[in-house]
Amino acid sequence: MDRRRFLQALGAFALAGAGSVQARQGRTHLELSPAQPTLAGKIEVIEFFHYGCPHCRDLDPLVERWKKTLSEDVAFHRSPVIWGQGALAGLARLYFSLDATGQLEALHSKIFAAVQDERRLVYDRDGARAWVQENGGDGKAVYDAWTSFGVETRVKEADARARAYKIDGVPTLAVGGRYLTSASLTGSHEAALEEVDRLIARLRRG
Repeated sequence: MDRRRFLQALGAFALAGAGSVQARQGRTHLELSPAQPTLAGKIEVIEFFHYGCPHCRDLDPLVERWKKTLSEDVAFHRSPVIWGQGALAGLARLYFSLDATGQLEALHSKIFAAVQDERRLVYDRDGARAWVQENGGDGKAVYDAWTSFGVETRVKEADARARAYKIDGVPTLAVGGRYLTSASLTGSHEAALEEVDRLIARLRRG
């Protein structure tokens, strides 16, 4: 996809699902039906997101601080959404390629700016290699991981996970395979994270 088409795509997927989970009768969370399997022995919290979403970008630094407060019985991870869009699939592939090569923590937050401000073609294999290299990372490692079996598997798993959780907007936070919450339900990103903490406490109580 060339830059002009990319700008058109960015406008489309930046808005895709931006409303996140829709509020229902004043609820601050929704209950999943059926509940989804989670990591054994852990309360699993998943942030569904994509790098073209400005709301995900706003939530990101809050999540980074919030993660540091979690107890050992809570496992947090992110899961990129795809929704059948090629650009989002490429961004998911970038996420997992960076993770596979040990570079995700260093570069994750910079990708939002690369996509939303700089309009870099980081969802493309060659574009990702160039951008990673420019930002002090190992672009060749990302290029090699891009089509690896492990990354391919994780991209497919992420897509299936979003479908199973019925994710229709981002950012959405899933807790314990049983609950969904978001700023559109709680009123703000800060309140959404507070709701996650309450749901974690509820799951601990059984």
